[in-house]
Amino acid sequence: MHIPNVTRHFTAGQFGQLHFRMAGKASTKPAIVCLHMVSKSSRSYQNVMPFLAKDRLVIAIDYPGYGESSLPTDERQTTIENYARAMWQVLDHLDIQHVDLLGYHTGCMVSVCAARQFPLRVNKVINIAAPIFRDEEIQTFCDMYAPLPIDEAGTRFTIMWQRILEHRGPGMTLQMCADSMAENLRGGDAYEWGHMAAFQHAKRYIDNIKQLAQPLLVMNLNDDMHEHSKRVDEYLQIGLRKDYMHWGAGFLDAYPVDVANEVLSFLEDAP
Repeated sequence: MHIPNVTRHFTAGQFGQLHFRMAGKASTKPAIVCLHMVSKSSRSYQNVMPFLAKDRLVIAIDYPGYGESSLPTDERQTTIENYARAMWQVLDHLDIQHVDLLGYHTGCMVSVCAARQFPLRVNKVINIAAPIFRDEEIQTFCDMYAPLPIDEAGTRFTIMWQRILEHRGPGMTLQMCADSMAENLRGGDAYEWGHMAAFQHAKRYIDNIKQLAQPLLVMNLNDDMHEHSKRVDEYLQIGLRKDYMHWGAGFLDAYPVDVANEVLSFLEDAP
């Protein structure tokens, strides 16, 4: 079986250049758009994209300020809504009208927001986790993910590495951990802007799910969002939550074929 290559591209966006990856070719099926967690990038989907792209186009996009996309000049410009708009800017550049959306952690919020912005252009949505946060948890998260200044002791980098190892899932090698660490570093001093945008968007994410017109699959991994994701059940309109206790952080790299099969199974099933 031919495995499509992943290629890399740029286009102009609202805040500068937007970087994105592509695999496969356009077909009668909707393109799959992959939306990453922060502070990662489209690199998260590098290994699974070829297996998603058997008979359709697959695109993974770096949000403004992550990966190789340009950083906004002001943190106030960093919002989930603007991440979703950046996604549509890439798709408009490619003249892609109909898509399925695959979001991971922060990408869950971006995908549901994007589906609410242009509902007629979105077929189905998959969220890897469902970041359903209670009010009292949001401030705790803001404190936990407050940006750490660079010092000579390397405190920022030590804490980053410790968190990666703490959340390391089955099959995630040390090299995969190192690759994950490298993606964190691309954001520079703005590496936590995306987390703050997500925490500010938490209530709107719930509202968007309640009003979502598309079928939604929540893939609930055995990770730090597992218990939060269980809360999504009461808000689902058309869709389901499915638990994957054998998968955790790093699963996209560790088990790309199995992940692609699971994603495509949901996307290709009749509504």
